[in-house]
Amino acid sequence: MKLAVVGAAVLWGTAGTAGLLVAGVDPVSLAAARLVIGGLVLVIAAGPAMRSAASRRIGTSPRASLRTGTPPVSLRTGTSPTWFRIGSLAPASLRLGALLPAAVAVAAYQLCYFAAVSRTGVAIGTVVAIGSGPVFTGLLSWMLDRVPPTRRWAGATAVAITGCAVLTGGGGEARADGILLALLGGLLYAFYAVTAARVISGGASSDAVMGVMFGGAAVVMVPVLLWTGTGWLAEPRGLLTALYLGCATTALAYFLYGRGLRTTPVATAATLALTEPAVAALLGVAVLGERLTLVSVAGLFLLGASLVAVALPERVGRTAGETVPVAQ
Repeated sequence: MKLAVVGAAVLWGTAGTAGLLVAGVDPVSLAAARLVIGGLVLVIAAGPAMRSAASRRIGTSPRASLRTGTPPVSLRTGTSPTWFRIGSLAPASLRLGALLPAAVAVAAYQLCYFAAVSRTGVAIGTVVAIGSGPVFTGLLSWMLDRVPPTRRWAGATAVAITGCAVLTGGGGEARADGILLALLGGLLYAFYAVTAARVISGGASSDAVMGVMFGGAAVVMVPVLLWTGTGWLAEPRGLLTALYLGCATTALAYFLYGRGLRTTPVATAATLALTEPAVAALLGVAVLGERLTLVSVAGLFLLGASLVAVALPERVGRTAGETVPVAQ
């Protein structure tokens, strides 16, 4: 299911080009409309799964636990990892309730990202926010699930972040407040990704998880959309752009991402999501007529090579500091 994660990242990579179809629109308003529409579509699509999750009891599958690295809940003691202290036969509605903070994090990530970009520029803000996401995800997964990252993941992630930085260039002013906001955005992304992965590994439907998480984020972003103005949605081009961003780059993308999290470790998924800036760069060349410098092309190759390294299955075996991978 790594292909589903890559598919989601490809869709995310089209968002920047699509957003250029509307001129003069506040980027925060565009992001808010994207989340409101995408969250609504996900709630509607995931409605049956959400109702089913709210009405039945589910347990942690040992097989799912092995795949994701999440320890199964003990039937005898009822113990579970850190914040997940719910019995193994806990109602799914309670487990999905753990996603409410993640829903707030989804909305807050958008605000942190645009605040960072406004202070330190698109290039630096994007590299720090997107590049720090996989690092924070790996650290959170390690801290919560006691699963140390493999050496190959750590090396490939470092190369991918380097490639991303080279690809996007060094434009912008490296202001401390902007970088801190971008880092906070990366941490928020890691938080909601790890939270979703842990709930899915506990047996919840990935569709229901994404529906709850992004439905909640949509509610949070409605006031932001109203505050920034909705007049641009009355224009056909503005409405079509918002519908594409909401339906394709949010609803469909996170539907695929959730499916990918069923079998792909969340740290690996976060690194594969770095496909996004590569797609955005290629679309800039193919659609917008932009040109890549030789340095940017080198960054693109670095990024591509690292993603291939992460996507390939690891050999079965254990070395120092590595986990034994489970065949998918």
